[in-house]
Amino acid sequence: MSDLLRAPAEIKYAEELDWLESIDDNPKPFSWRLSPKMVRLFILGSERADGLDREISQKWFGDRSFVERSIVTLASDRGLLLIGDPGTGKSWLAELLSAAICRNSTLVVQGTAGTTEDHIKYSWNVSMVIAKGQSRESMIPSPIMTAMEGGGIGRFEELTRSTSDVQDALISILSEKYISVPELDSDNIVFAKPGFSVIATANSRDRGVNDLSSALKRRFNFVRIPVVTNKNSEAEIVRFRTEELLRRHRIELDVPPTLLDVLLRSFADLRASAAAAGSDEEKLESALSTAEQIGVLEDAILHSNFFGERALTARTLASSLVGSLARRDPEDLAILNKYLHGVVEPRSKDEGGSWPEFLEGGRDAVATLS
Repeated sequence: MSDLLRAPAEIKYAEELDWLESIDDNPKPFSWRLSPKMVRLFILGSERADGLDREISQKWFGDRSFVERSIVTLASDRGLLLIGDPGTGKSWLAELLSAAICRNSTLVVQGTAGTTEDHIKYSWNVSMVIAKGQSRESMIPSPIMTAMEGGGIGRFEELTRSTSDVQDALISILSEKYISVPELDSDNIVFAKPGFSVIATANSRDRGVNDLSSALKRRFNFVRIPVVTNKNSEAEIVRFRTEELLRRHRIELDVPPTLLDVLLRSFADLRASAAAAGSDEEKLESALSTAEQIGVLEDAILHSNFFGERALTARTLASSLVGSLARRDPEDLAILNKYLHGVVEPRSKDEGGSWPEFLEGGRDAVATLS
């Protein structure tokens, strides 16, 4: 695993999954590797009341009802659609669910304007077709077809970014549970095995790009993942991801809790400002999600490690925040400058601590980009 840039969840947490499978005596739907109770425990982590001999780490932070509804949906014959703002952990939850249920989270189709039916059905190895003709051997199954044949979970990322033709092709897969291959004279239907399901994700901000048809909506159970607004929950997510980042990069760097608090409060302030804004021009283009908050911290940590004094400072954090969130010039820079003067400057005078250095670093970053 150490030579992988990013190991999928089933490899990263293989030891935990093996152990949970070895003690799992609960009923399992279809060919699931873990029971629904153990899937939930793997994702949300163990508690003392579970009475386990070892601790299972929490990997997704959110309301347990979202996880439970997702698991129940996958145990039925309906697809699961995780929908929410960017950075709310939809893809990560989909990956964890797939890893726990079938130990393979890599059967993924990425929805874009260029996604075609071939990406969710099958294509052909042209050289083999020329040499031997069309056959099952020369057919290249899509990740969705591979999931069907193995009774696993297929994932469709950014469903609403794909065109209506592609979405329509998914309807027959979800309803009929087979794919016809008309090019073949025999053995020309691929049937789904028990356990097959599809987890799709969609950003609520993409509404209107390629809206889902009512027919496709009926094939999915919707689970809406809200933006994390609870400060304690968000702090746990940021702390978890930070520790993971430091381990992955093998970085030994001090991240003071006071600077995490500065980051959390800054994002909370900017979200409140965006909510009160009268128009899109008065809002940052950034969704100000937890994922973007983690991205700001990652940028600051890496900069400190490679170019700083191997200690995270408020100045570096402010520079990373401005650099990451200022996407439109001059709109975003004006909004950030207003925040620094209207909120951070008074706070630095009243509270002191890391805020004066944060203010100075933010001002310098805005001036550099202006």
